[in-house]
Amino acid sequence: MNKSAEGLNRRSVLAFGAAAAALTVIRPGSARAAATIRLAVADPAGSSVGKAAARFAELVRESTGGAVQIMVFPDGVLFGNDQNAAVNQLGGGALDGLILASSVYASFEPRMNAVSLPYLFSDYDQLRGYLRGAPGQELLGSLDRFKIVGLGMMLRTFRNTTTRDRAITRVEDFQGLKVRVPNNQLFVRLFRALNANPTPMAFSEVYTALQLGAIDGQENPVEVPLNNRFYEVQKHLNLTRHVADSYLLGLSRPAWQRIPEDQRENVRAAAAKMAEEHNENEIRQEASIIAALREKGMTVNELGAGEPQKLQQIAAGLYPEFSESIGKEFLDKSLAFVGKS
Repeated sequence: MNKSAEGLNRRSVLAFGAAAAALTVIRPGSARAAATIRLAVADPAGSSVGKAAARFAELVRESTGGAVQIMVFPDGVLFGNDQNAAVNQLGGGALDGLILASSVYASFEPRMNAVSLPYLFSDYDQLRGYLRGAPGQELLGSLDRFKIVGLGMMLRTFRNTTTRDRAITRVEDFQGLKVRVPNNQLFVRLFRALNANPTPMAFSEVYTALQLGAIDGQENPVEVPLNNRFYEVQKHLNLTRHVADSYLLGLSRPAWQRIPEDQRENVRAAAAKMAEEHNENEIRQEASIIAALREKGMTVNELGAGEPQKLQQIAAGLYPEFSESIGKEFLDKSLAFVGKS
């Protein structure tokens, strides 16, 4: 069995076991539960977002006295690991609940791309304020037309670039680099502007493509190369910190309506508390994840003096291109919020 097949089989077994465990845990209380919500997560149960989903389930159970129960299904098992399909299924009511990156939602609601404007946020405090403030609330509200109830947004750590055999410490190091990116024009345009060769690709194909040398690298928050063992096929972790991202917790409208009216504010409060806890954990754990990747054999590279400013200047030049797709009004609000208007 090849490496990717082994990984797929292992993930399937783990996902089945996690799902079975979730069913076992809630069965004793199901008789008194007024609503049971199946919450889908794309990531493994042991990932930070998988743990956040489990914490949300715990907080909901506590705050509603067991009237609302959340069953967590990790590893994309409820939507066949097709993340765009997951959003469609959530809007159509085939999924009860979903935690997924806002950059995926951007294929449906372009305003979500504002979160991922390259080098928009100077630090995590700014990003956290944006997500829980007026811009984040507007993004959550934008899902109403898809029949999705947005309950909260939580940050992911900044995205960085891993590469097989090239360190990235200067802007020029991106030249000709074949980098896997999400199927999102914002990411494609950024890496083209850096003279790289951006290659949209389904995430499920990335490990094999890296292993075979079909691509030179990929970009993601540091947890991704650790959880997915990319350190086996990538030598360099380059701390480019080029794009922010976030997770969005949403329920389908039918699932939300199954929750008793007198419990809905408790569910919202549970989502808010989970998001704050997740944000603290995510920021705190980033340094230890980088250390773990170094221990796995990756070389960790920082950008040289003056290089972040060069990258920021290139990125800022792209903002007007996204005015139409994001919407000029929301783009201007976002830039004003971070003091870049």
